[in-house]
Amino acid sequence: MKKILITGASGGIGSSIADKFLKNKYEMILTSSSEVTLSNLKKKYGKNHHYYVLNFINPDENNIILKKISEEHQDLDVIVNNAGITDDSLLLRMKTDQWNNVIQANLSSNFTIIKALLPNMIRNKSGNIIGVSSVVATSGNPGQSNYVAAKSGMIGFYKSIALEVASRNINVNVVSPGFIISPMTNKLNDNQKNVILEKIPMKRFGEANEIADLVYFLSSDDSKYITGQNIHINGGMLMV
Repeated sequence: MKKILITGASGGIGSSIADKFLKNKYEMILTSSSEVTLSNLKKKYGKNHHYYVLNFINPDENNIILKKISEEHQDLDVIVNNAGITDDSLLLRMKTDQWNNVIQANLSSNFTIIKALLPNMIRNKSGNIIGVSSVVATSGNPGQSNYVAAKSGMIGFYKSIALEVASRNINVNVVSPGFIISPMTNKLNDNQKNVILEKIPMKRFGEANEIADLVYFLSSDDSKYITGQNIHINGGMLMV
């Protein structure tokens, strides 16, 4: 049985990714930012999987937990870095904490996790690492300079790691979703939705399971010659 780590497993995309790998009989290591959300994951997925609190704004605590994960799960096959936060503001109004927290949670967390868990993959001479970025990492987005900086930084970071570990049979890729049906899009009124849909050639929002399908593909042998790529999944909203 293969083993996967999924961060941010309680969110819309995260839970769809977990469902996909559960269906394909993976043993899962799931993380969330609080005991409450982690408890919900335990109720949903049961005792045959593993659960850890990782709050990426507290890196010192995470180092201890990641050391434990590394020691207890040396046979890890797949890492999916999906966790992230937003704290939006126009640059001139953005506080230093807003910048630092978003960079820490969305970018630096990738460094911390991969640095802690990559040695096992190198020893095993096998692995897949997948990061979930965003369409705005390439397009930019007003009011989200912190989030965009973090998500675009991920792309460069993953490409660099891909070059470092390609000869070790470890694949490293990024998935960049566009607008996906979520609590955020559900809060939009019809006019706001129509403005966004006008920019999407397929005239619909994506679904979380479609992201999960792509993540699963990138973790499988069907994609073993793909590494160092940023794969967009946005209904044609951005073609690069």
